[in-house]
Amino acid sequence: MAGSRLERFGTVFIRVRDLMRSGVIKPTEKPIWYDVYQAFPPKREPLYVKPHTRLGTKKQDNVPEIFYREDEVRAKFYEQYVAGTWPIDLSKSNFVSTCQRFVDKYTELKRHSKLNDSALFEETAKALLAEGIVLRRRGAPGSAKPRDPLLNLKLTDMLSEQRAAGKDDNDATDHTTHAHTP
Repeated sequence: MAGSRLERFGTVFIRVRDLMRSGVIKPTEKPIWYDVYQAFPPKREPLYVKPHTRLGTKKQDNVPEIFYREDEVRAKFYEQYVAGTWPIDLSKSNFVSTCQRFVDKYTELKRHSKLNDSALFEETAKALLAEGIVLRRRGAPGSAKPRDPLLNLKLTDMLSEQRAAGKDDNDATDHTTHAHTP
């Protein structure tokens, strides 16, 4: 009960008073406000009253959905391009994701040109390619292939190699242990 922050089972004053009576709180550790509250108690005891809600009535959400122009560009970017299969390291404050670079370049080109959105989207991809950032389209050939050749190894091949290496190690240890026994 002492850990509860709501005054459901008595006021804070009553709980502190009971803790002091039981010896959990020593008189030297008594809160500063305790003596003032004891000398001047409120006219009405503060009580916790659970708010009544009607069944079947739903509260209306007053928070409007917020969409920025950048969010629409990001959604279209993730719809058309594979962003990468590696996680983003959030501990690096200067890291800029490929998607964010795309949005920044899109915004920059939007300020300087009068192209429609789809043409501007393609021009942004071309501008990033000119800067050395290669974007892979979804469903394009080669987008499903992993970049690392080690990922192409089969699990059974790896297990058989580990077993063979483990067997060789065991044979080598058997020869050395038998050679030293009298």
